Order: sequence, then structure tokens, then C-alpha cells
Amino acid sequence: MSAPATTATIDLNCDVGEGFGAWRIADDEALLDVVTGANVACGFHAGDPSTMRHVCEAAVKRGVTIGAHVGYRDLAGFGRRFLDVDPVELIDEILYQLGALDALAGASGGEIAYVKPHGALYNAIATHEKQAGAVAEAVWQYDPTLPVLGQPGSRWLARAAEAGLTTIAEAFADRGYSPDGRLLPRREPGAVLTDADEVARRCVRLVRDGEVVAVDGTVIPLQAGSLCVHSDTPGAVELATAARTALVSAGVEVRSFA
Repeated sequence: MSAPATTATIDLNCDVGEGFGAWRIADDEALLDVVTGANVACGFHAGDPSTMRHVCEAAVKRGVTIGAHVGYRDLAGFGRRFLDVDPVELIDEILYQLGALDALAGASGGEIAYVKPHGALYNAIATHEKQAGAVAEAVWQYDPTLPVLGQPGSRWLARAAEAGLTTIAEAFADRGYSPDGRLLPRREPGAVLTDADEVARRCVRLVRDGEVVAVDGTVIPLQAGSLCVHSDTPGAVELATAARTALVSAGVEVRSFA
């Protein structure tokens, strides 16, 4: 394939800081050596003040952009269970998380540069009108200049755009897609990808061709400004490294959108 007339660029983000107390989910520092965006857990689905500060300091040291990974108040379920939260309460909970991370990022010499919902909240606001509006309202109230990440075609990105927020469409390097362009539920076969070569090829195709192949072979058009690798996917460091190496080899510039 010939090189494009202009250099393609992509952000590579990863969820980090998802341990709690003595428990660690992933090798955050190794991931921060590879990615350009750090989605830092804000203490509701995972994370605690010391973990958050440590990750922020590590990100600042490496020049990695800090993003707020806000979620449902659900430590026991890792934020992967839908909660029927009242929209007014959800606004306050998102504001609370943003304020907490902002303080620790600032003390570490950095700042919040974007917002990305986590897990069940991310999936819910793809279609849940009231919760999508609540999250958009919370970000706008906190700082209307903050960009937000989300699933292309989601109500979340639509409501965020209506609020005047900058929206960034996101694709997933390590997650399976259904034919309608949504992420497969994690319990289904093919929902989590762990083969580094497969992930690398998918990332290059996403950026160069603007498409991803669903679990049934359907080719889905998908234009994204950021690619995500989950830190709790087995072999996450290897997956992120393979993705970045393949992208650079394909002539893609890997850099933060912020």
C-alpha cells in the first residue's frame, strides 16, 4: 500500500490507575511508556488517591496526556454493571471525580486534558439519553474546553456536541465489534482480543482505511481519533507495543489529540 499524501495521526490511549490499595491490575508504568493518553481511574470504579497521584506523576514524567476516566460508583463491580442513577446525582458524581483527579494531577505538575467515561457508563450513554445528557452537562459545568472521548454514533457524543464540547470518536484495539458497530458484551466469544499480531493489523486498518471487521466478518466504517487498549486485557503491554510499532511502521504518527 502506498503512503498517504498527508501523514495520518492517531492517539493511543489506555486505562490506568485501576488498582485499589494493595491491589494492582496492570503494569501502569510500562503502559505509560507506550501510550499517548492515560485514562486515569478517578476512585469510583477503581483507584484511590495515592494510586491516582502516582499514575499522574508517571504520566507527567513521560509527557503522556492525562484524561479523567469517570465511572459509576461501583468498586465491587469495577464499574462494569449498569446503575440506574438519577441524572442529577450522576452530574454531581462526575463533578466529584473530575475535581479529585484535577487536584492530584495539578499536584503532580499536570492537568486533566480530556474526559472518557468507563465501562458500563460508557456503554449505557451510547443509548441512554438522560445519562448521556447528565455526563455532558457535568463536563460542561466543570470545564467546557475539555474534549471528550466516546463511541462513534453514540448519544453521548451527540449530547456532548450539543453542549459545545469537543468530541473525539474512539475505536478499540482489543475488543470485538458486533455487526451494528457496537462493542460485544465481554461474556460473548470474541469480545476480547489478545493476539498481538491481530491487534496490530486491526489498528493499522482502522487508521489507514477507516474500517474494522466485526465478529461475523462484516466490515464496519469507523473513523476514529483515538485507539484504546484496556490495561486489564491479558498481555496489555505487548498489545499496546505491537499496535504502536505497527502504526509507526505504516507511516502513522502516534500522538495525543489534546
